[in-house]
Amino acid sequence: MKMPDALQRRLCLLLFALVLHLASAAEVSVWSVDINSTQDAVFRKTLYANTTIFIRFQGDVASCDSNLAFNISWYLRSSVCYNEVFNTPDNKAMNMFGMDHMLKDDWNGFYSQGYMYSDNCSSLFLPKVYYPEFNPYQPLSSPKSGPLNHSYFWPDKPDLGAVAKAWEDSPYLFIVKVQPLFRGVDGVEDELSSDPLNFAFIMKVEMKGPHDYSSPADFPQMMFFMVMCIVYVFFGALWLFWCACYWRDLLRIQFWIGAVIILGMLEKAVFYSEYQSIRYKGDYVQGAVIFAELLSAVKRSLARILVLIVSLGYGIVKPRLGTTVHRLVAVGLLYLFFSSVEGVLRVTGSFYGTVALVANLSLSLIDSCVMWWIFISLSQTTRLLKLRRNVVKLSLYQHFTNTLIFSVAASIIFIIWTTKVFKLVDCQRGWRDLWVDDAFWRLLFSTILLVIMVLLRPSANSQRFSHSPLIDEDDEEEEAKEPMLNEAFGMKMRGSKPDSNGSQKLLSKEDEDLKWVEENIPTTVADVALPAMLDEEEELLKTKMERSKME
Repeated sequence: MKMPDALQRRLCLLLFALVLHLASAAEVSVWSVDINSTQDAVFRKTLYANTTIFIRFQGDVASCDSNLAFNISWYLRSSVCYNEVFNTPDNKAMNMFGMDHMLKDDWNGFYSQGYMYSDNCSSLFLPKVYYPEFNPYQPLSSPKSGPLNHSYFWPDKPDLGAVAKAWEDSPYLFIVKVQPLFRGVDGVEDELSSDPLNFAFIMKVEMKGPHDYSSPADFPQMMFFMVMCIVYVFFGALWLFWCACYWRDLLRIQFWIGAVIILGMLEKAVFYSEYQSIRYKGDYVQGAVIFAELLSAVKRSLARILVLIVSLGYGIVKPRLGTTVHRLVAVGLLYLFFSSVEGVLRVTGSFYGTVALVANLSLSLIDSCVMWWIFISLSQTTRLLKLRRNVVKLSLYQHFTNTLIFSVAASIIFIIWTTKVFKLVDCQRGWRDLWVDDAFWRLLFSTILLVIMVLLRPSANSQRFSHSPLIDEDDEEEEAKEPMLNEAFGMKMRGSKPDSNGSQKLLSKEDEDLKWVEENIPTTVADVALPAMLDEEEELLKTKMERSKME
């Protein structure tokens, strides 16, 4: 089945959009901020209703000036728009401190604010209930109208060290201001003093809700990785069972499939453990997350190579890939390098920059070329199988091609949906479905991997998919039986030897003519555009021999 050029162009556009999709990092729930001067801190997170926010201070009393007092104030704001909370820069978010109205008419939400006073560092470092009850939260008013008068009170008492509580499932913006006050000899407190302020401590902010430290945006993602980890364990057990039962008939490509399954299993397990760490500890170890991103990059690189070698017919149509191996290794290493750079930059918070832009554009280009190469190779492989009239292998590749076409169609539909819901909107209200934007692509590849497993599973008849010479075994058997039949009927084939030699010479001459035609006259545009992706010379020679045989 040959892939139309229009579909190939759509596939390239699909891959470009796919790579530009940026998987968001998991939300942490515990922050430690160094405070050594007048400092403001901005925290962003999606919270469940009744999630409690704690503020604690840690430090050495001796390192803090005894004449210093502190005024700690905070502002908690919810919004129905995900982009208002997570896409607002810190400097603009600080301007929202104490704001009692929404930014736009159709952006609504609630807000709450409070403060605490500490006359010295000793009382600041002691955990305590800052207020007997939380401050009420109020709905944001329209920018064209005055503030609303009604407010909502907390139904229960606060916990130790708590300062605020979330009132609904929503994205939240939490802003804290630390304002030191200098107490003079007469006890008068000055907000600004010419004397140097000598203090240094750590402010720790925690947000803990019904699912511990997990957020409503990340909890579905964690459950997805748990399910996918179980699925890959099932894949691995099933593949191991097949390989153990038919270990004498294993093909070389089946070892590649096993390697991809193992890497996929490890990738899902590492990501699931990362989300579990955030759930119970509120934060993750950066080194472990970087390892998870690097493991994911290795798995994605190997997955693309797997689909490529299946499309090229390695072990099924071709006994070896020849010089194509070098190109496969080069593409795999390039994709591994740029995907590793992109993942590390995203984890370390340095994603927005020139290096990240170059990495993403490079991934887009490599992925587009890989997909184009896949469908060009599939077209050549199916053409060769049609020429050989190998119905079994042709059916296998037709099913594989149909699976990729279905994946392209599903991906285009999904990209249109995500663009409409998440990108081309002024207010991102569908923040609960953000996890699907990353889970879809992982689920899509798992589906393709499952199809490859079913089509190329080890069995007693696995050797029917392995590479065999162009001359069919049935023909060889008939040629071997023909002299025996002649002798059995008492017939002598006089002059058979000269005729055989003459036919071999004629066949050799025709092969040379066909070889010159194939090497000097291209048959398709792809043969001109991609000469490096054509079959090897030995495959071309065998194909020409079969053509002459069929004629």
